[in-house]
Parts: sequence; structure tokens; C-alpha cells
Amino acid sequence: MKRINYLASFLFAAIILSSCGGLDKMKEEASNLKYNVTPKVLEMHGGMVKFTINGDIPAEWFNKSAIVEFTPVYNYNGGEVVGETKTFQGEKVEANNKVIAFETGGAIELPGEFKYEEPMRKGELSVKVVASVKDKKLELGSLKVADGIISTPLLVQVDPKAITFPDNFQRVKAESKVADIHYVIQRSDVRKTELTSDDVKELEKFVKETTEKTEKEFKGIIISAYASPDGPEKMNERLSEERKKSADQYLAKVVGKAKMNKDDVTALYQMKSTAEDWDGFKKLVEASTIQDKDIILRVLSMYSDPVVREKEIKNISATYKVLADEILPQLRRSDIVVNVETTGFSDEQLLDFAVNKPDTLNIEELLYAGNLAQTNEDKAKIYAAATVKYPGCFRAWNNLGYTNMKLKNIAEAKANFEKANEIKSGDPIITNNLGVIALLNGDKENAEKLFLESTDAGKSVNYNLGILKVMAGDYEAAVNYFQDFKSFNTALAMLLAGKNDSAMKTIDVVEEECVMNYYLKAVIAARIGNEGIVLENLKTAIEKKAELKEMAKTDLEFRAYFANDTFKSLVE
Repeated sequence: MKRINYLASFLFAAIILSSCGGLDKMKEEASNLKYNVTPKVLEMHGGMVKFTINGDIPAEWFNKSAIVEFTPVYNYNGGEVVGETKTFQGEKVEANNKVIAFETGGAIELPGEFKYEEPMRKGELSVKVVASVKDKKLELGSLKVADGIISTPLLVQVDPKAITFPDNFQRVKAESKVADIHYVIQRSDVRKTELTSDDVKELEKFVKETTEKTEKEFKGIIISAYASPDGPEKMNERLSEERKKSADQYLAKVVGKAKMNKDDVTALYQMKSTAEDWDGFKKLVEASTIQDKDIILRVLSMYSDPVVREKEIKNISATYKVLADEILPQLRRSDIVVNVETTGFSDEQLLDFAVNKPDTLNIEELLYAGNLAQTNEDKAKIYAAATVKYPGCFRAWNNLGYTNMKLKNIAEAKANFEKANEIKSGDPIITNNLGVIALLNGDKENAEKLFLESTDAGKSVNYNLGILKVMAGDYEAAVNYFQDFKSFNTALAMLLAGKNDSAMKTIDVVEEECVMNYYLKAVIAARIGNEGIVLENLKTAIEKKAELKEMAKTDLEFRAYFANDTFKSLVE
């Protein structure tokens, strides 16, 4: 019995030693494992870092009794991110993991992703391997597979475009006043009773103001004299001409025609006469409720000869008396139209009044002056004055919000836009501007919702949506939204979408001066492989903003130049 027990103990110890030896062998040969990472350099897109590690397990490495855990780990200054562990097993293990054959080896795949944070830009991705046989566990080591993360999408400029409302200011305003003088049948003299009518009094007041105020100028006076279409045509021709003259004589005294030179009179006055006003007659009949109205209109459509028309209408005896009493007297008249242009304040006057005496200006003048102002401080003062005088004007509140946004007063701008929205809810311009505030406050979800609701506001909304698409990692959509803009963000989106040549052409024509234009051009050139453009633009960017040294020094976009002496001299 003792010999049997000794033999059993010996076999058990041999098994244990064999197992330990197997793990040790795996550890010694762990360096033979090969890994490939896709992408080869980690990249951040849409706030996430995604990768796939493909491993090649060599033949005769994977112990038949072993279970091996592979774990991606990203280490960076200040922390680490541990990825999902994938477990594989040898051929003799009874479990549900993927089997790696001892004789042939095999392939493993380790997908991973994690949320990006700025300190992670510089770090290392490794694969940690732990093997076990029964109760024995041994760390086989970690192997670095990638350095750092490219975070070029973070260069996006969060500069959404707010929109202002235009003013309706007109420096030169056209005004007109109309009056008519009525005559007794077969007469052409202007009666005193006609000169006391309200429209004639208003006309005289209008003319008087024009002659007294230097900012007002006569632009045209039109006298149209008419005779009613009853009676002989020759007589009506004479009457209409005489009525034209009498109306002119009256108006000449009011306007001061005698003081004008002949050329001014010729340019100013237009006079015409109509012997028989059949058009006016037809309009009055159409608007009336007189008996046989349709018959009269039918006569007018059937006959063009005025004599025949008059005869046929007179044959409708009962109706003709109504025409003679109610319609025809209205046609015996002279219409007078006086056209005037009023020239408003000069730009200098408007700016002075808007800043110092805003109560003297109307809303259109205030909005126009706000646009004229050279500084955002003056603009804000003018628009604020407009909201005080015209608190119900959504344009004033919106434009004040726009100016506060330019002044970096985001909380005030938000309140201004919300007030504008209270007055005119759902207006696409205001909705866009609320989206701008949401984006500046980091609320990307609400910003996108508001931008999509405000597409009728114009191209600025597309630009704003383009910014969001870059942030989301949807670069093709961003390029599409930016297509009407030659901007830094347009070039960046093209680069991220793999359109390197288009990105370079675009950054070359960006008009807005910005130090980051040079930095981005260096990045584009690095992807294209143009060393000269890389170093030239990086040098300019660093000269203009020394802080870019540290950024470029660890930016993996420039990894091909880390050993370049000129590059090192720029970033040291």
C-alpha cells in the first residue's frame, strides 16, 4: 500500500510541475505573439476612441490545458482605461471559450472603445496577458501595441453663426397725397365749397409742409381732368380741358408755381384730360348696387362707340335717372396727385442721435444705426435703447442678443433671444440663435434640434450643423453642410473625410486671419507628405502662438517628423 501511495504522490507532483512548467514556457515565449492594431495610430472621432487588435498566436505556444485572458489597456498620465477582456482556451479545457490549437496556433481579435478625455492624448495602448492552468495563474506580461491618440477633430472651431434681423430703414421716403375737385354738370370753375373738403385741406397742408421743410422735395404733380360720358363728345373734350386748367390754376397758387423756373415746372407737372371717362364709369357701376347693373355692363362690353353706348344706356329709362344722380356726378372731376420725397438724417446724425438721443428716432432708424455702429459696445447700447423704446420689437431684442454674444455675454444673449422668442415664437432666425447659445453652452443635442427647426433662416444654419457633424464624427455630412463656406472648419472637415487635396485648396483661400490656419495647413501637409509645407507653416504658427509648441511636440499627426532636426528645433 505504501508503494502505491508513494507512486500516486510522485505522479501528482509531476503533473503540478508539468503545469507550472507549461505556464513558464508560455511566459518565456510570450514575446513571439504578434499584434496589429486598426487603426495603426489611435484616433478620436465623435468623442470616442475605437480600435481593433488582431493577434497571431504562434504554433506550439498555447498550452492545451491553459486558459488565457487578453485585455487591452490604455495607460496615460493620470490614469488608465481597461478594455474588455477576451478569454481563449487550450484543447483540453472544458469550457465555452474559443479554442486555440497547440499544434497550429490561431488568431484572436480584441475590439475596444473608450470615451476620450484630453489627458489621454499622450499614452500607450498595451495588451495584458494572464494565463492559468487549473488553480495556477501567471501574468505573462504586457506588450505595447500603439502610442497615443490623434485628436485632430478637436481642432474644430466652435464658432456658430448667429443671425441679425435687417432694418427697413429708408433714407429717402416717397409720400403722396391725393385730392379731387368735383364740378357741376357742364361747368369747369372750381367752387369754394370744393376747397373746404377734407381731402383738399389735407393736400394743402401737405404742400405747405413740403415747401417749408428743406428735407422735403416735390417729385411730381399730376392733374387728371375728366368729363362724364354723357353729352356731346366735343363738349366733353372742351370741359375736360377747361377743368384741367382750372385745377392747375388752383394748385399753382398753393404750390407757388409762379416762383418756379420753366424747366422745373416742365419736369414737375404732368397734366392730362379725358373727354369721356368710360373706365371710371364702368368701375363705379361694378361697385354699385343699382338696378339693371348687369345690363349696363353688358352694353359696355358689346359696344365700343361712345355714342351708341350712351344711347343704349339712356334707353334704360328708370336706371338712367339713378346713373345721372349717383354715378355721373362723380366722374366730373379733376384728380390731383402730389408726390414728395423726404430725405432723412445722415449716417452721422443717426449715430449721434442713437447714442445720445435715442428717443428722437423711430425703430427702423435705431436698427439701422445699430448696424452702422463701429464697436459692439455702441451696438449693444443702441439696441438696448431700441428695446426700451420699443419693447415689443422682436428684431431689437434679437439684435441685442447677437451683439451680446459677440461681446461674450452669453447669459445676457440667451435672455435676449428668449425675449425675442416670446414675442415671435418659432421664427427661424431666433430659433437658430437659441441653437447657437445651446451649442456654446455645450448642449449639442438641443442645439441640433433647434438648428434643424430653423433651416429656413439661411446658410448660416448649415454652417452650425456642420460644426455639430464634425463633433459627431460624421465628416462627409460636415463637408456637405460647409459647402458654401471657405473656412477653417470647412478645410478641417475635408481633411477628416480623407479629402486632403481639397482641404489644402480650401485652407489656402480662407480669408479670416487665424493662427490655427497655419497649424491646420501643417497637419494637412503632413498627411500629404510635404515636409517643406509642414515645417514652414508650423514655424509660422509657433511664432504667432508659442503655446502651440507643446501641442505640436506630441501631436501624432507629425510623428513622421519627430526625429527631424528642424522639427525638433521648432518645438524644443
